[in-house]
Amino acid sequence: MGMSGLTSSPTRGDATDGGRAALWMGCVRRCGWGAGVVFSWRARATSWGVGWCGVAKRQAAVGVARTSDRRGVGWWAVANPLRFAPWASRQAVVGVRAGVGISYDAAGGVGAARDGEIDLTVILEASGLRVEYGKTVALDDFSLSLRGGDLLGMIGPNGAGKTTSLKAIAGLQPIAAGRVQVMGETIEPGNVGAISRIGFAPDTPPVYEEMNVEDFLRFIGKAYRLQDEEIEERTGFWLEQLWLTDKRTSKIKALSRGMRQRLTVARTLLPNPTLALLDEPAAGLDPAGRVQFRKMLGSLRDQGKALIVSSHILADLHEYCTHIAIMEGGKLKQFGTVAQVVGGSEDNRCLYHVTLARVEPDAGRILAEIPSLTHIEVHGREISFEFEHDDTAAADLLARLMRAGLTVASFSPTDHDLEQAYLRTGIKQVD
Repeated sequence: MGMSGLTSSPTRGDATDGGRAALWMGCVRRCGWGAGVVFSWRARATSWGVGWCGVAKRQAAVGVARTSDRRGVGWWAVANPLRFAPWASRQAVVGVRAGVGISYDAAGGVGAARDGEIDLTVILEASGLRVEYGKTVALDDFSLSLRGGDLLGMIGPNGAGKTTSLKAIAGLQPIAAGRVQVMGETIEPGNVGAISRIGFAPDTPPVYEEMNVEDFLRFIGKAYRLQDEEIEERTGFWLEQLWLTDKRTSKIKALSRGMRQRLTVARTLLPNPTLALLDEPAAGLDPAGRVQFRKMLGSLRDQGKALIVSSHILADLHEYCTHIAIMEGGKLKQFGTVAQVVGGSEDNRCLYHVTLARVEPDAGRILAEIPSLTHIEVHGREISFEFEHDDTAAADLLARLMRAGLTVASFSPTDHDLEQAYLRTGIKQVD
């Protein structure tokens, strides 16, 4: 097959649609660009895409795809079955989101390339994980499941078990009980095939100080037995994606902490893992770097990979994650989609902020006498509490506060966010 990849402009459908089929047809000439059309039968919509042909023969390709409900027709690629893996890391052609690609080559017959990241496939299944350090239980009955396109944000205080759980999933931490499966294969010593599907970036990355950045990534590629062409291609790609191109000949010992962190992410993603585990990957990044990093994670998510990111930057997690796990004392305190976790307060409640015109000594007592108020905090003139998210109820409450003698200067509800959801759990510290 001469088509190395095709990216189609996403057609967003109903979130409850559950997937749709798409037909791609196109023709490319030798070593040039080809174009195709995607028609989504269920969405009754079309989109287009382009791809690069690297084979010196005229080719025709037909592909049928089924994608998730996240992006309509999503991303589609057709590749030579012998050259599929090397192209999986190219920005312009990544994102084989679903299905089987079939093409007819007049010189070579029919070939098919099946993608490994079907959006509906369960990529990670962790069941009942338990980790013990002597008599200390560091992880207790840890269970979760992630599919292609899921990006899990993991938060919790120091000692909550976040790093331990990531290491256990990666096969780097012995478990006393439970099981981890990636793409249906059990993670256990000796199962190199299953373990090779996982990429793990620790918060304190191990590197070779005297090597330069480019040579280090080449070394990683050789360790994964990639071909020289693949290594050069992927090294250049990830150096560009993680803003290290101008540091490619610099020794690692000369890099800042943020640069080392980015290099660790590049090392993790270079082998093109199905499951990526990133422990505090945004540590040391400046604001501009965090924005670019969020975009990169969103791109990986949209390619159909499963990712787990441990971070204390809750606003960032709220923006790019699909799922959230809140941990404490080695246990999952809460796990679900972002919408489920963030909107998890009962009775459609939300946080209110009140500013008084002057400090009122009796403000705390007055608020405490109103049974429907919870999570009350008074700091001088600034007050916050949870109450019903209802305009009529809010108006009645405001009138009651003013009748009680409080000099209310401003009164406003706020939208649900991840920080509020975290604080509702009663955990006071975020590492």
